[in-house]
Amino acid sequence: MPRFSVIVPVHQVQAYLRECLDSVLGQCFGDFELIAVDDCSPDACGQILDAYAAADPRVTVIHLAQNGGLGPARNTGTARARGDYVLYLDGDDVMVPGALRAVADRLAATGEPDVLLFDHAPWYWDREPVAAHPDVLAPGAHPEVFTLADRPELLRLPAFAWTKAYRRDFLTREGFAFPPGWYEDTPWTFPVLLTARTLATLGRVCVHYRQRRGGSILSSTSRAHFDVFAQYDRLFAFLEDRPALARWRPALHRRMTDHFAVIHSSPGRLPRGDRAAFLRQARAHCRRHRPAPGSARQPLGARTRLRHLLVRRGAHRTFRLLWQADRARTAVAARLRVLRPRARAALLQAHYALQRRRRLDENLAVFSAYWNRGYSCNPAAIEAKVRELAPHVRTAWVCEPRYAHTVPPGVRHLRPGSAAHWTALARARFLVSNVNLHHRYVKRPGQILLQTHHGTPLKHMGLDLAPYPAAAAGMDFGRLLRHADRWDYSLSANPHSTLVWERAYPSSYTTLEFGYPRTDVFQTATAADVARARARLGIPEGAVAVLYAPTHRDHRPGRRPPLDVARLAAGLGPGFVVLVRAHYFHDGDRPPCLPPGVVDVTHHPSVEELCLASDVLVTDYSSLMFDYAGLDRPLVVHAPDWDAYRDARGAYFDITAPAPGPVTRDDDELLHVLATGAHTTEEARRLRAAFRKRFCPWDDGHAAERVVRAVFLGETPAAAPRTGRAVPAADPPVVPLAERRPAPAPGAAPAPPSPATPDPLAAKDWWSCPASASSYRCSTSRDTCASASTRCSGSPSPTWRS
Repeated sequence: MPRFSVIVPVHQVQAYLRECLDSVLGQCFGDFELIAVDDCSPDACGQILDAYAAADPRVTVIHLAQNGGLGPARNTGTARARGDYVLYLDGDDVMVPGALRAVADRLAATGEPDVLLFDHAPWYWDREPVAAHPDVLAPGAHPEVFTLADRPELLRLPAFAWTKAYRRDFLTREGFAFPPGWYEDTPWTFPVLLTARTLATLGRVCVHYRQRRGGSILSSTSRAHFDVFAQYDRLFAFLEDRPALARWRPALHRRMTDHFAVIHSSPGRLPRGDRAAFLRQARAHCRRHRPAPGSARQPLGARTRLRHLLVRRGAHRTFRLLWQADRARTAVAARLRVLRPRARAALLQAHYALQRRRRLDENLAVFSAYWNRGYSCNPAAIEAKVRELAPHVRTAWVCEPRYAHTVPPGVRHLRPGSAAHWTALARARFLVSNVNLHHRYVKRPGQILLQTHHGTPLKHMGLDLAPYPAAAAGMDFGRLLRHADRWDYSLSANPHSTLVWERAYPSSYTTLEFGYPRTDVFQTATAADVARARARLGIPEGAVAVLYAPTHRDHRPGRRPPLDVARLAAGLGPGFVVLVRAHYFHDGDRPPCLPPGVVDVTHHPSVEELCLASDVLVTDYSSLMFDYAGLDRPLVVHAPDWDAYRDARGAYFDITAPAPGPVTRDDDELLHVLATGAHTTEEARRLRAAFRKRFCPWDDGHAAERVVRAVFLGETPAAAPRTGRAVPAADPPVVPLAERRPAPAPGAAPAPPSPATPDPLAAKDWWSCPASASSYRCSTSRDTCASASTRCSGSPSPTWRS
């Protein structure tokens, strides 16, 4: 018997049906059945459902002989359900990734309640879904399991059947069924809440509720909206049959009156000639179901009392007049909401102009990183070294309030766009960032602006993006050059970066070839630091920690990494832990449910600490690989879509040729490499050493010190700005590669593969390649290899086998 029965009534939703079904079948929690009820749909929905049923045994399709509406279709599906819990989903909506796992976990944590309520998000075509009721459903001071008497405010939530999970035996015991007609959720939802012996809530969005431009009930103009009266008759008849529930009549009467008012005032629902008749019938219903005199009633606000009074009296003209006045007031308020920020911005710019007339503060330094996302990257390492070597300099960090907790004690926090922020931009002697400052920032004589960048460039940057419209969409190249003209210094991690920055951002800044300060910790951390980092992440002793850090893809938006991390973790087994770090562009995304062995570390404040805690880095085209090479630990480049990425974004070199370790092209090859230890071989170490020599020549643990001495203390003769050339010498001198001692690796080695675990590459078509020594065979197809033979190095890699 499955854990869940997901029931999907289907009628004229062929354009959205596949997305709906895929959202359920793609859930990482697989213990469910999907019952789709074809409500005699005249379009291709029936054929679509039959195709899904043929491909997936979890799908059951019921074809109805005639159209009966949502209610009867749901009843048909419920009668066939076998799951412990029943969930409903309309055919044009989608289930959020990880929803079933979250529901299952919450049900187990709350003792299998009769009903679990979860949130939804309206899904408009032109904007991101936003949770509808996060404050009501989020855990708080309420008991985890309760009855409606404990939380009567839940009656005010929309009466959607698909925002809940229902115990099937509870539905059977109470004999609940959906009625025919529109607004069928009304006489279903309220009786369910009233009779449930145990309720619980889940404070996360599980359904995206599609807001269609046309075709939905709420956007249809029809007399069918009069069905709402029969639905409330059914609800109050239910109360009559259960005298113990009579005390809920006042609350439900108020809910009914509110509902009538919403339908009457919603544009496009009622035909113009029927609005007065609707309000007259609403008046009759309010009188018919009026609570008994003396019933306890909840106090109402003045606006609500007036609205209820007009509905109860059927005052159609007065109601319309006040509604139109309210719409006008709302329009004025919306206009003021637009004008208010503009007025504030103008005042702040006037304030900034005045502050620029004041004297510079010689001992103030302002730092920021990643568009104000928090204390991180090269600016953070430099700021910490400033406090150590130049304590007379006061430091301030610019970041959004939600990242304020990342700023160390003693460092002033500046909220972006505040008066204090603009004052600091106007008066600070030193400004440091890894991205460009606000376009309204005006560089003053005497100010020093250090651009640290935030990675060694593999993908095209700056002016080099011009031929790539997908990556350069919306980019103002003129503004980009004006920003570069404000730089006094450009920090470089290696000779490759120096050449790229000077071509991509041509201006007269001085290049500081000092290495990246953010990697200093890789050379200074101890074994104890590594152990503490692993303990904070909960990595078991002896486990192999695989850090997976994919980059952003301009040609494929959203957080959809090209690696099945759940399958990878399952294939590697309990001796491995996969740490998943999403690109910072996607740090606001909520990951789907995480299977055992996978830890989402996207919001961990320090990617450097994640590197220290890991045994191996798996990435695709992220600049993190250049930093990680300085640790001298195994690297794997997972490049399943390299050609598409290079064509969409452009690349300065082919990362699959001078790779820092094995290169894999699909999930099977990656699993093979990690499970067999192919990333730790002598050949892998040779590749890593060559890569490290090329891209980590100055990352010796002293980069931040060199920056502070040159820029903040003026100790380096080459520190004079705008020389237009790279700094020829550094203080302290760069430690040679052979003399560096990176932080020790955790020491765990992968266990040999179990004989019971099949080799994922065993089924590959291995063949001898003429570009290689005869002792190696390649798994790449002959056609692919022949078309790309000029790029083949003929050297051993994960796609080769001896």
